[in-house]
Amino acid sequence: MTTEHQRTHQRPPAHEHEIYDVVGVGIGPFNLSLAALSDGAPDLRTLFLDAKPAFSWHPGLLLEGTVLQVPFLADLVTMADPTSRWSYLNYLREHDRMFPFFFSERFHIPRREYDHYCRWVAERLPSCRFDARVTELEWDASADAFAVTHRSADGTTVSRVLARQIVLGVGTSPVVPEPLRPLLTPAHAGRVLHSADYRTHRAGLAGLDDVTVLGAGQSGAEVALDLLRHQDGGGEGGPYVRWLARTPAFAPMEYSKIGLEHFTPDYIRYFRALPEERREQLVREQWQLYKGVSEETLGEIHDELYERTIGGTEPRAALHPGVAVERVEVLPGSDSGSGSGSGSDNGVGVGVGGSGGYLLTCRHTQQDELFEVRTSAIVAATGYAAVRPPFLDPLAKLVDWDDKGRYRIDGDYRVALDPTVSGALYVQNAELHTHGVSAPDLTLGAWRAATILNAAAGRTVLRVPERAAWTTFGSPALRGEPR
Repeated sequence: MTTEHQRTHQRPPAHEHEIYDVVGVGIGPFNLSLAALSDGAPDLRTLFLDAKPAFSWHPGLLLEGTVLQVPFLADLVTMADPTSRWSYLNYLREHDRMFPFFFSERFHIPRREYDHYCRWVAERLPSCRFDARVTELEWDASADAFAVTHRSADGTTVSRVLARQIVLGVGTSPVVPEPLRPLLTPAHAGRVLHSADYRTHRAGLAGLDDVTVLGAGQSGAEVALDLLRHQDGGGEGGPYVRWLARTPAFAPMEYSKIGLEHFTPDYIRYFRALPEERREQLVREQWQLYKGVSEETLGEIHDELYERTIGGTEPRAALHPGVAVERVEVLPGSDSGSGSGSGSDNGVGVGVGGSGGYLLTCRHTQQDELFEVRTSAIVAATGYAAVRPPFLDPLAKLVDWDDKGRYRIDGDYRVALDPTVSGALYVQNAELHTHGVSAPDLTLGAWRAATILNAAAGRTVLRVPERAAWTTFGSPALRGEPR
């Protein structure tokens, strides 16, 4: 007898399979951009799948007052198709917010509104399907197509569709420094966490004596600023805020008009032609292009500290760049609540009330000196990285991985596959090593989606510019320009 459990895990008969031109796995901003642009190509049959019940974008960092680091024109479609009905400006019109937006004179929009805009698009695109976790992706040689198995969260609905082409837009996963990883357990929940979960534990952290934030990027700055704002002026309320970072400075993100030309197709073409060793060196050197902090946020942190030191009051905060955390120990519990507002001679703060907290052994990288920090909680704003999703395992042997286990990706964002596979596999935001610092940036999201769309359609659905920068990247002799 077939049990209910067995029925829900059986594949449907072959005649029930649907065949799509493109199936996208993951519905973040990048695959949502592709879905929106594909809506203008009715001859293409597309489907986009996501495990979440509805669209959400970094919900743990949707804090009041935070804004995108790119202008509103870097929405899902405008940089590729400004006539699309899925533009941010049309979203404003549909929500009767055009005049308020105009009068606000905003170029950088609230992050919460960007999330709402994307949700508005996702809910209206018939190609987007949520509560559909992809569990297996394989090449079906008999069908000459990819087979995609997905199931609902409760496991009661299992579907298998065929696709001639796949676009992976599964996003990136939080990166946590190795010394903290053993503490990512329920026993330390709310005390040791990645910034991706900050909003969930925000209230609890604001009630502690001492919080240490790791990471010099925008997320680290926003968490540090939010914690500072939970301090009650010159009093003792709110946590002592410590901001540590490996980078040599808390530096602003590159935002000059010419500097931003690193986020153009021109720079991508130049970067792709460089040797692998040089590309990897450049990504490390160019951290300020994609890991810096907006000048506005740095200014707000400075203003908060200035306000709190009126009358000679010592700030209940410390900022330490050039610091690497080498070891973390769990301290025994204590009810003494010694406080941490006074700090210590080295300015890092010493007291931890309530639970025992944590002891961090840190190294100042330029001085090569060790010091210790005691803290009640640690928020690791230490970024994200592309990972290989488990559902890709059945296809892994057909992927031409590089010697570091990464995708080999061509100019159309197509992954190199075994010659026996006639279908195409594309990726979004997994090409930092081949395309450079623009990979995670929203600026080129619509352009990249249009590039993939054209390649998947085998024709020009949307025209993309041949040249977008004034800067010549590389030798002018290679472009036939006068020297």
